[in-house]
Amino acid sequence: MAEGFTLFLLSGMLMCGLLLHTVSRHGASVAERRKKPNFIIILADDIGWGDLDANQHEKKINNTPYLNLMAERGQRLTDFHSPASTCSPSRAAILTGRYGLRNGVTHNFAVGSVAGLPLSEVTLPQLLQKEGYYTAMIGKWHLGHNGPYGPTNRGFDYYLGIPYSNDMGCTDTPGYNWPPCPPCDSSGPQVIRLKRSVHGGCYSKVGLPLIENSSIVQQPLDLWTLTEQYKSCCNQDYTQCKVQYRQPYLLYIALAHMHVPLAPPLPPDDGKVYTASLREMDSLVGAVKSASDDTDKDNTLIWFTGDNGPWEQKCQYAGSVGPFMGKWQTSRGGGSAKRTTWEGGHRVPAVAYWPGRIPANSTSSALLSGMDIFPTLLSLAGVTPPSDRRYDGIDATDILLHGEQTGHEFLFHPNSGAAGRFGDLQSVRSGKHKAFYITGAAEACGGATGRPQLHDPPLIFDLECDESEETPLKTETPEYQAAAQRIARRREKLLWDIATDKSVSAADYSTDASAAPCCEPGQAACRCHTLG
Repeated sequence: MAEGFTLFLLSGMLMCGLLLHTVSRHGASVAERRKKPNFIIILADDIGWGDLDANQHEKKINNTPYLNLMAERGQRLTDFHSPASTCSPSRAAILTGRYGLRNGVTHNFAVGSVAGLPLSEVTLPQLLQKEGYYTAMIGKWHLGHNGPYGPTNRGFDYYLGIPYSNDMGCTDTPGYNWPPCPPCDSSGPQVIRLKRSVHGGCYSKVGLPLIENSSIVQQPLDLWTLTEQYKSCCNQDYTQCKVQYRQPYLLYIALAHMHVPLAPPLPPDDGKVYTASLREMDSLVGAVKSASDDTDKDNTLIWFTGDNGPWEQKCQYAGSVGPFMGKWQTSRGGGSAKRTTWEGGHRVPAVAYWPGRIPANSTSSALLSGMDIFPTLLSLAGVTPPSDRRYDGIDATDILLHGEQTGHEFLFHPNSGAAGRFGDLQSVRSGKHKAFYITGAAEACGGATGRPQLHDPPLIFDLECDESEETPLKTETPEYQAAAQRIARRREKLLWDIATDKSVSAADYSTDASAAPCCEPGQAACRCHTLG
């Protein structure tokens, strides 16, 4: 999908909006500000671990050449996990460094959500902004779109993008989806309805909005021509920009790729829509890299990863989990993908690129999470997070810069919608072992869904020799007994820590029709167009 992340937009943002601030808002000298590194976080949506060529180099495919280049000149993180297996909880954990059971976001927000990420939570951009960083976000937010919950009220100086997933609203010319979705209703003024239509869960009454800062600038947006619209918005004397004085910056790019509907610029003749979209996404990453390299390459960390695994029920429009197929589950129905805690649901591609700082062509198998972005970036910026709350991410600076291979001792994977209660700690990772207390899977291509199942004692897999999670260890073996005791103690310790954490937040998940973004309620699909 051309979500406006074009080279014009990116280079313009980097050179004009992000790098040109000749007067500091916080009194720091130019020299002091130049010492701090710049950060670019690129978060892909619904991307599979196997979608990165470098993760499956033996297949000799060439769908992600720019990401491959970043990996060759940077570091590939092979055991990196999204904090959750769906959009909102994963993004909330990335921006706060805390599990959903602490920050309150345990499942997705809706079109009609009245709230979002609790206001008691402190975000990464808020902390960097206070330290003199210019902060900008492009893309999907999905952490609350009303009033104080929007991006520009949560630490971003500038925002351009969509408030939630790109299938949570209709367009006049729909992209590729399964089942296909119809275009917006255009028969006249409509009453906003929060429920999806009968067309396979498609929205037809409320157009997908494009938002700049806190204003809707287009509704419904055009998936296919948005790139050109962004060019006209961005091509405003940026060539006159100079980078003699600048603030450090945080640029958070939350791509619509690879979430359906997919909308590659030209419909592929061979029917390989997902491949075409993956290549388009990779070209956008290349545009970001080129713009960064041309301005401040030696002082800019680019961190690419995903918010969760592929959406398997979308069949040919879903990505690859690589070897992490969750065979124990798939043999019983359902899949190892988004909305599950099987490896395919949360193990995601990750590449860190920082010429001169991160060793080139390096690989780390350290156990890491998207939550680690929060403490790592703060550490690199010399910023201390608030001491009035507890965090779950770890500082991965030594892993990125110095080849350290030790990551999380334990990593917990919460339920995000497949089985049980939202936020439940369904599985736990400890070294090479992974324990499941609850199994179940989201709908697979073809409609099969795994039956939710409690496990006492838990299933335990040895990922070192069984990465497809096919055969659990036998409970009577010494290896199982040792792993089970170790994991149970740590799981109970974390649950107790959260239960006694006075900084735990609670998200408001209530909905109301009036909360749906709508620029002109009297027009079909809330139709408006203000972009020039």
